[in-house]
Amino acid sequence: MADVFISYAAEDRAWTGELAAGLRRNGVRVFFDECSLLPGDVVVHQLEAAIRCSTHGIQVLSPVSMRKPWVLQEYAALLDASTRRGLRLIPVLHSDVDIGELPFAATRLWVDFRDVTGAAFHGKVSELARVILGEEPTGNGESEALDLRDLPARSPDPPAEPSFVVCYARQERDYARRLLSTLSRAGLPVWSIGHLAWGDDVLRTIRTQIRHALGIIVLMSPEAEGSEDVTREILEGQRHSRPFFPILVRGDRHFLLGSTWHFDARTGSLPGYVELDLLRRLQDAGAPSPAPDQPVARAGRTGVSAAVSPVPAAVRTAAPAPAAGLLPGAPAGVRLGALLAEGEWEHADVLTTALLLRAVDRLESGWLRRGDGRRLPAGLLREVDAAWAESSGGRYGFRAQRERARPASARHRDFLALSVAYGWRGSVEDAVSEYRAFTGTDRPPGFFPTLRNPQNERYPDWYDQWTETVLAVHLRLRTEGGAA
Repeated sequence: MADVFISYAAEDRAWTGELAAGLRRNGVRVFFDECSLLPGDVVVHQLEAAIRCSTHGIQVLSPVSMRKPWVLQEYAALLDASTRRGLRLIPVLHSDVDIGELPFAATRLWVDFRDVTGAAFHGKVSELARVILGEEPTGNGESEALDLRDLPARSPDPPAEPSFVVCYARQERDYARRLLSTLSRAGLPVWSIGHLAWGDDVLRTIRTQIRHALGIIVLMSPEAEGSEDVTREILEGQRHSRPFFPILVRGDRHFLLGSTWHFDARTGSLPGYVELDLLRRLQDAGAPSPAPDQPVARAGRTGVSAAVSPVPAAVRTAAPAPAAGLLPGAPAGVRLGALLAEGEWEHADVLTTALLLRAVDRLESGWLRRGDGRRLPAGLLREVDAAWAESSGGRYGFRAQRERARPASARHRDFLALSVAYGWRGSVEDAVSEYRAFTGTDRPPGFFPTLRNPQNERYPDWYDQWTETVLAVHLRLRTEGGAA
């Protein structure tokens, strides 16, 4: 059995030979055809056998290799082994190449050997050998370029141990490392991109960790505010109703966490006994999630019956929200449109609600009062509606909803009529599921945007808040200039 099978183009043989020799010097059993095949061997049979017997596969990527039919066949065989029996496929960038041309390889954390020579080359080979041999990786996820926006998602499986997931922009790497060390010494399970190893399915691993997290710790800074990746990680956590523990490192709070208590670390301080105790309480609670088909609320004007877990009082206390305005760094429709173009309907749905809340300075509360609807900018409503309509072929958006039903008044029965017409429930007597199950069903035309805030669903009055928000928006749409 080999530890690793190396696939490469003949034109890259000399460089790949150096890589194979370096791995062998570090104790890795390598199948490299130039050295591993014997006279008289049937090449295709030996290569097939080598792939079957290897625990890892290295795909050397270069402009030449990506055009070679034989290399692409080996790549397909390695992908099949990765899917069927868990072989770790590690893309290795030998020279400048558009890895996006191999979308399945692009989902893995690749090793960047471009322009790496001399001692740096040998050091990186040694680090790669430690990953192959199963030794603990140290920050591979931070060492290579990651761009989660272009990676296709796969269905995640639960992690072996749920953890507190720490999300941060690269500029906060030093604080993140200090924080991870502090939390680990306190006996709390933690995970961050620094735990990614070369060959990991990046987006799938991150989403798996977030979906089952005990809590999401977000390091807030101007760079995090502008980071597409951090924003998407927050949206994924909100989509699955994970509890958040934001830490303000620099600047202002992240716009998506405006209603959440935060720890102020702008002086460089780390969480102390009080904050660690709060995290332990979340760990003891286990961040339970209702079963996908479990209802969490029934129709009702007040006193909503909700299956929610209690949240410590500290988490429910919010500091003053930042000034209202459109999303930072780009027009609202641009960021929203990017999510919609990728079919990230749930992420776009949560972002839509945050956009409208921010426009009237209600992020801190997380819902709209009836009167807030009158202050919603008509231009923002049109921009949001256009983004949904364009990406869905007219299936979703405010216009699609208003073609199915419009509220006649601000009474609760009007909300019930809307919720049936938009497919949010089968009848006025039906229960409403928790957000992940709610959006995971067959979604008819007019379903999105739902204007639900999954973070509020931890509190018993979330249903009434949702009712108020929907009516506030749709009554605003009814007025002249209110879009759609």
